Amino acid sequence: MSLSTPLRQSNSEALSLAQQTTQYLQKHASTGTSIPIPFISYPESTEIWMMYEKLLLACLRTGDDKAAHLCLEKLIDRFGATNERVMGLRGLYQEAVAKDDAALGRILKEYNEVLAEDPVNTPVAKRRIALLQSLSRTTEAINALTELLESSPTDIEAWTELSDLYLSQSLFPQAVFCLEEVLLVAPSAWNIHARLGEILYISATSSSNETADSKTFAEAMRRFCRSVELCDDYLRGYYGLKLTTDRLLSALPNDSTITGQMVSTDNGELPMPSTTTVRKLNERATFKLAEITRDTTGKGLNYAEVVAAKALLDKSTQVRQR
Repeated sequence: MSLSTPLRQSNSEALSLAQQTTQYLQKHASTGTSIPIPFISYPESTEIWMMYEKLLLACLRTGDDKAAHLCLEKLIDRFGATNERVMGLRGLYQEAVAKDDAALGRILKEYNEVLAEDPVNTPVAKRRIALLQSLSRTTEAINALTELLESSPTDIEAWTELSDLYLSQSLFPQAVFCLEEVLLVAPSAWNIHARLGEILYISATSSSNETADSKTFAEAMRRFCRSVELCDDYLRGYYGLKLTTDRLLSALPNDSTITGQMVSTDNGELPMPSTTTVRKLNERATFKLAEITRDTTGKGLNYAEVVAAKALLDKSTQVRQR
């Protein structure tokens, strides 16, 4: 989940769901009361209420505020206005229909009042953080996320969001630390390994210390390697691997290693990779990128990522031809 929306939906999914709202509301018109008796008169399942939530989000995405409100009312009738998840969804609805920053400020005040009475109301806490971000109050959002993680240290969503906020402030070590915390909970998350590699790559390109840059590029390369090891056809992983190995090949001496200069130390620092190893990884990344982008039919790939990968391959070809 994201702090911005409780459930992820693509644009096409949101549009498709929003178009089903009227029919779904009519079909389940008899549901919605919190009194236990209706359990006898009609079947109820978790899927019904999850669907109402999905429809609510889809309607907000497509601008159908009236239908979104009807879905919200169904959830309030069933679970009560004080249900934590419902409170979060109500807050999301209010944010979506707010006309200006003054209205958003009033919603923020409501969140503060709720949390003053119930500091562990996680859905409202996350909505407050998302609202602080939308109001460009980044420092406050970072502080709020830090407080949230003190009470919920295994919240992957919160750690990922905090990493993005630190990255937006160019606080690279802090952003890296947050994703390392994510990997403690989900060590096989190939997308997080790749994201960590991306942050390390950005950090290295922003630095002026050549020695530190090479070491950071090498660590980024290892993260991308782990990503594609866990998911063999992960485009972003191979894209990052191609970028980092290109950089390292331009920095490492030909047909030799620099491990004699940078060996493992007592603090567990890894040696620099050999030129031969980097070259092989570069060739592998080039091959896989070409393979993945050759025919994208039915792969569900992001169009912008495919375009970027093809541009990187074209650039690499032009360099070799020179």
